[in-house]
Formats: sequence, C-alpha cells, structure tokens
Amino acid sequence: MDESTVASLRQQAEPLAALSSAHLTPATRHKLIGNDLSVNAYPTAYGGFVYVGSPRYDIPTEADLAAVFEVAEQAGVIWLKFDADGAIIDGLPVFDISGEAL
Repeated sequence: MDESTVASLRQQAEPLAALSSAHLTPATRHKLIGNDLSVNAYPTAYGGFVYVGSPRYDIPTEADLAAVFEVAEQAGVIWLKFDADGAIIDGLPVFDISGEAL
C-alpha cells in the first residue's frame, strides 16, 4: 500500500469515544434504538453511534444526551458510540432502568 494513501486516510479520521448506554435515560435509549433521536444517530443491536461534530453541529433536545454532547465537545470527541457494555465515564450521570440517576 502506498504510504500517501495511508496518510491521506489517516487525515480523515475523527475521534470516537465508546461509553455505556447507561449514561442515557431509558427513554433516550429507546429513541436511539428506534432511530428517533433529535440528532444524527445510527442504531446498532446494542446501542448506536451518535454524531456530535466539531464544533458541535446541534444541541440534542434530550437533556441527558445534551449533557454528554457538552463533555464530548470539550474533549474533542466527534462521534459517540453508546454500548450496553461500554465504559462508565466518571462525572456523567448513570441511569437505571426506571430512568432515575444513580
């Protein structure tokens, strides 16, 4: 493979953070899986990918997701991958099945 091709592709890379879907309320998780979020999202079998942008292209109407977007933008993260087995991020709320923050 030509090194310039590899370098060119690398320049197109965008930062992604993988985190637990427990950072979303059950209602927001349901919207993510149903492809019904207020921002661009791509559902998967266990969560989904959500586009933040750089700078953030929109503010989600879902308050829990908006809080994650705020931190993601400050961290330079352009994509979020929510997954049931993803990492719990210190400082972000964690919701149980009832939607209450733990």
